[in-house]
Amino acid sequence: MTGNEARVDVLVIGAGFAGLAALAQLRDRGFSVLGVERGDEVGGTWYWNRYPGLRCDIESLHYSYSWDPQLEQEWDWTERYASQPEILSYAKHVADRLELRPLIRFGAEVSAMRFDETENLWRVEVSAGGPVIARWVVLATGAISTPKRIDIPGVESFAGESYETTAWPETSVDFSGKRVAVVGTGSSGIQVATEIAKEAGRLSVLQRTASYSLPAGNRALTAEEIAEWRANAPAIRDAARHSLDGLALPMTGLKAKDVSEADRRAMFEELYAAGVPFSYFGIYDDVLFDDEANRMVHDFLAEKIRERVDDPDTAERLVPKGYPFGTRRCCIDSGYYEIFNRPNVELVDVKAHPIVRVTERGIETEAGLIELDAIVYATGYDAFTGTPTRIDIRGPRGTLAEAWAGGAHAYLGLAVPGFPNLFLVTGPQSPAVLSNMIVSIEQHVGWIVDALTAARADGVVRFEATDEAERAWIEHAAELGELMVHRDSTSWYVGANVAGKARVVLPYLGGVGPFRRKCDEVAESGYAGFALTS
Repeated sequence: MTGNEARVDVLVIGAGFAGLAALAQLRDRGFSVLGVERGDEVGGTWYWNRYPGLRCDIESLHYSYSWDPQLEQEWDWTERYASQPEILSYAKHVADRLELRPLIRFGAEVSAMRFDETENLWRVEVSAGGPVIARWVVLATGAISTPKRIDIPGVESFAGESYETTAWPETSVDFSGKRVAVVGTGSSGIQVATEIAKEAGRLSVLQRTASYSLPAGNRALTAEEIAEWRANAPAIRDAARHSLDGLALPMTGLKAKDVSEADRRAMFEELYAAGVPFSYFGIYDDVLFDDEANRMVHDFLAEKIRERVDDPDTAERLVPKGYPFGTRRCCIDSGYYEIFNRPNVELVDVKAHPIVRVTERGIETEAGLIELDAIVYATGYDAFTGTPTRIDIRGPRGTLAEAWAGGAHAYLGLAVPGFPNLFLVTGPQSPAVLSNMIVSIEQHVGWIVDALTAARADGVVRFEATDEAERAWIEHAAELGELMVHRDSTSWYVGANVAGKARVVLPYLGGVGPFRRKCDEVAESGYAGFALTS
């Protein structure tokens, strides 16, 4: 530090939806704030991800801010499931409308943070604009913001074009007539493959683990729908905040095993036609707890895949196996399974015939060489932990990377013992990715803003989660994981997609409403579970 550091009350790292909300609300409470964003624009994941076919899997009317009623009334979404350009435009509109850009350093990356125990503040190294000193730091870096490293041997040797869905070129890519491979069949792989199939000469979709995907039923929104939403927005939003999923999707309160096969089938058909995949999680109470009930959803969705794919062998390979429904992200699509009915598309099972290496000419599997002109990697993220641990964050006990070496943990997904005055938005053991992210972001940001406002009023200069409170919260979260079908998860929800990453159930499984009530109870009790120093 040089003595020329910027000094603010709160440093917000990240200018996605969490960062923008935090900057606006903290500023409006009278805090001096600074945002730091490594990109050149706001939007977070919707800035960095721009591959063909990218859409949100939450309906656009729900995937928007609710804390500013005027924003609710003035933005017109055009489609049921918004595309990436439209969501990015919305984020830009928010930044402009709320005059947030002057608060943000763009093209600036935080490399290191040190907690000064003498003064109880953070000293932060930033790549552009000089260092920053802040009493409080809010990590609004996103649960899925750091791509997983591509760990296939020979990646650099390929002579053709290589692309990553997480870092797509800003200019369009022409795949016309080319031999293309898409590696990965999670949400990104499904969306990008559906688009590339329309123009590639030959498309090879390399699948290791099949995903569940449902038709989105995307369409233009009508003026009448938007007007009805606006008229009922307060009630809709309140119901979503206190629901399990952050969407207030319908729940019967029944168990799938107690319903007749005919009634259950009718309900499943209704949900499938509606194009809301998350409805299957809560429509019956036992789907995420009972293996037999979970299998009923699987069997129905497997049948739908077989109906959509002409070749029985290909269809069978597209049916998810080896994990319960709901323990990996359920996807939505606009014709994904149907691309395998095209003569230019093939499914390559790399679980049966693993990838050996990438060569100059293409991808070699145990079944032989696939010659290619272009490779698209849709290989996912180092969820929850990737971005925070790549910053050298040092508290009184050591680094955050060291603290999380045995598995990521945070009290209420908000704070980690040993890192005072540092708050996470939708961190580990919060509902985060198992909910409507906007609802979870707003809940966490609102809690943090209220906590800092209370701390200022009471002269609190150090605000730190205790080991005992965090331990009890982690045990509670882990118990839920054992009660639910997630006990058998092998997905990025437990870190299984990253080699060497400790297995921990990263999202909180208890639901948005119960989680909100717990956070509110903590605040109302004077922040039980936190050590406060004045």
